[in-house]
Amino acid sequence: QVQLVESGGGLVQAGGSLRLSCAATGGIISINAMGWYRQAPGKQRELVATITSGSSADYADSVKGRFGISRDNAKNTVYLQMNSLKPEDTAVYYCNADTVRTWLGIKNYWGQGTQVTVSS
Repeated sequence: QVQLVESGGGLVQAGGSLRLSCAATGGIISINAMGWYRQAPGKQRELVATITSGSSADYADSVKGRFGISRDNAKNTVYLQMNSLKPEDTAVYYCNADTVRTWLGIKNYWGQGTQVTVSS
């Protein structure tokens, strides 16, 4: 059974930094893209950043220049380095693994979410 385990959320002051990690485990053969999404109270879940197995990254305009996504394919782990955090970055951050291939087939998976709170 594939699981995504996230860590690294917390409370930080505006201008500070946090690093999120997400490790995918459970009989994985390969993963296409991995990424981070976020959902603030009363808002829809939105893309933050994604990265392919070939390390091609894409970012939401709101985080470009402040956030960096990286990936360790050998560990099936994706990271999100968040710098110059703003109060509007406050949200629950969800890890996503797209097109995960196991011996049972192909599926997409989500993590349980980790809270990031940025105080002004």
